[in-house]
Formats: sequence, C-alpha cells, structure tokens
Amino acid sequence: MATTADTPEPAVSALCRRIRELRNERAWTLEQLSRASGVSRSMLSQIERNQANPTLAVALRIAQAFGLTIGELMGEAETGSTLDVVRASDHRHNYRSDETCSIRTLSPLHLEKDVEFYEVRLAPQGTLESAAHFRGTREFLTVTRGKVRVRSGNDADELDTGDSVNYPADVPHSIENTGRGEAVLFLVVIYR
Repeated sequence: MATTADTPEPAVSALCRRIRELRNERAWTLEQLSRASGVSRSMLSQIERNQANPTLAVALRIAQAFGLTIGELMGEAETGSTLDVVRASDHRHNYRSDETCSIRTLSPLHLEKDVEFYEVRLAPQGTLESAAHFRGTREFLTVTRGKVRVRSGNDADELDTGDSVNYPADVPHSIENTGRGEAVLFLVVIYR
C-alpha cells in the first residue's frame, strides 16, 4: 500500500507516539521538552499529533533531550551483548597521534553523545591546545602519570600524578606537560 501525505508511515507514527509517551512519563510540558531539545513547541506538538515527520536532526535533538540514542528513541530492541568494548588495538579510536601528543577516544564512536572520554599522552614539553568548544562545555581531567599545567581562559594551575581538575572548555584552553617524562591523562568532555 502506498503511503501518502494523509497516510503516515507506521515507523513515523510509532516515533510520534513514542515522543508523546516519553514526555508524559517524565511529566514534561511541551515547553519543557522544547527548551531541552531546542525544537519549537509548535513543531513538537505537530510531531506528537502525527502531523509532521521529524527530520533526522530534529529526532536526534529530541532523543538527546531524553538522554537517549536515536535507536532507543525509536524503541529498537537490544540485540546481542549489551557490552560495547573499545579495544586498545582498534586504531579507529586514535584521534590524534604525533611525536608530542596522542589522543585515543575511549567512547564508542557510533553513539550520539554529549560526553566524550579520552586517554591523552603528552611527550615532555608536549602541549594540547584547544579552541573554545560549544557554550557550556566543561572538561574533567585526571593525571595518572606525570606533571601538567592546565590553562582555561586566564586561569592556570599545576597538576601532579593523581590530581584532578575540571574547567570551562568554552574558552581557549590547553594542557602542557611540564615534567621530564611522558604525561598520561584521562579527559572527559561534557557538552551541555
């Protein structure tokens, strides 16, 4: 049977119904979901009433507002293992690797996420400089070996093995190895 504009596809209808159910489960108003997702209240209302077909970008923003992946928003059943292993030998996770700095992402690459987890290795005098990220972004850093100097905007501090720091990452920021040996760090980036 052909689908017309008057006959929504079953998957779209299921998505529209699921969004309404999730919003009601959380006792959110359309306005609250609009603020959380960045999707207009009127668009959300049309989606919930199955009068609008959300684009992938809109569905992703709604999923993220609920803390879900697109698959979870669609209600896909989990198949196979619930473990998502990132192998040390998987070079797809090497974000950067040169003589002064190597960064390996420890987060699964295929997930839509607002949190990223990295292992950072800095050679002596190696520096990781970053431009400002999106507004509200923060970084959480733990030094597992070595000494580093962390700068965020106009603030800076020295950290030693075992020290942790969190700081705004929506301003220029950097991590510099100030020790004699390699510095090893774990870095968590949280986007808001």
